[in-house]
Amino acid sequence: MTTFIQGSGPALLLAHGAGSDIQDSYGPILGELARRNTVVGPDFPGSGKVGLPDWPLSLDFLADYIVESAVCSGVESFALSGFSMGTAVAVRAAARHPERVTALVLSAGFARPSARLKLAIDTWRTLGRGGDERTLASYLSLVVGGSTWLDARSTEEIEEQLALFAAGMPPGTDEQLALFEEIDVRGDLAGIRVPTLVISPSEDLLTTPSHSRELASGIPGARLVSLECGHAIAAERPAEWGTLITNFLAEAAA
Repeated sequence: MTTFIQGSGPALLLAHGAGSDIQDSYGPILGELARRNTVVGPDFPGSGKVGLPDWPLSLDFLADYIVESAVCSGVESFALSGFSMGTAVAVRAAARHPERVTALVLSAGFARPSARLKLAIDTWRTLGRGGDERTLASYLSLVVGGSTWLDARSTEEIEEQLALFAAGMPPGTDEQLALFEEIDVRGDLAGIRVPTLVISPSEDLLTTPSHSRELASGIPGARLVSLECGHAIAAERPAEWGTLITNFLAEAAA
């Protein structure tokens, strides 16, 4: 188990996105989060240096896995922040371990993938198996980048981003993306009884704003806020994202 641990104060457990890891999903805001929180960020099996299990991944397994990582790090209760697919993992963790979760922050997430999102993930998986790293990098740039942000990039900046994507996905990416075929946490939402913030990127072409609205409307008392960016919040709006999370957690704790 590879787990990022930093900071002091109330505990904050992170759940990253599919085909990603903690540094990729949260890297630019980890320092800000750790200023007021003890941040615990485990990489999912198949990401970072964590190997895949001998059985197919499941949402329940990932939910229990991140909770176990927090407990093994000495944290008994915690707020939980999920990004992208990590939002579904976070919701399921809150449903399975309600005694441990004190608050939820769900960013660029979904309760159930729409038909469009499933098509996007299927294309990602197909390109990933094809070996054309440049085409996969271009595709991912188009779906995770907001149009405003992408159009403002220079040619050099676009090439730098493509090189980062082309450097390779985590080895368990396909197994993580396969979870999109089964994820559905709509039945968990009404049972959530902790303060919840849903952050919806307004230009998200992957998990479109309708997904965030479904999360917020299903969780009693959830607050929905919008950020003007695409799916890759950490790249486009790191300062605003970090501030939203830390301020909400401070308010929820008070």
